Amino acid sequence: MDNHQAVYDAVRSKISNGNIGEAVASVVREADISHYAGQISLAHQEAAAEQMRPCVMFRPKIYIDGNKWCALYGGNLQDGVAGFGNSPSDAMHDFDKNWHTNLAS
Repeated sequence: MDNHQAVYDAVRSKISNGNIGEAVASVVREADISHYAGQISLAHQEAAAEQMRPCVMFRPKIYIDGNKWCALYGGNLQDGVAGFGNSPSDAMHDFDKNWHTNLAS
């Protein structure tokens, strides 16, 4: 929030010349936003990676099974892929792990 205030104050001080567009462009040019650009890029990469998780792509049904949460993709445990955990998040992470597990020979 402090950074927004600094940008606002800098723009406001330059508006006195009357050219608001040039004032904003000047402040953006003068501001060191490379750090923020890097953080935005990293956040975008993390969001893209989350979107590629099997539990996001295939949206298994999630329900309580006994004293655990179950995330199940398929008609039943024998024919589908399941993950179990103490929380829905744990069940989804176990589902992701099991999605990549080969069948036993």
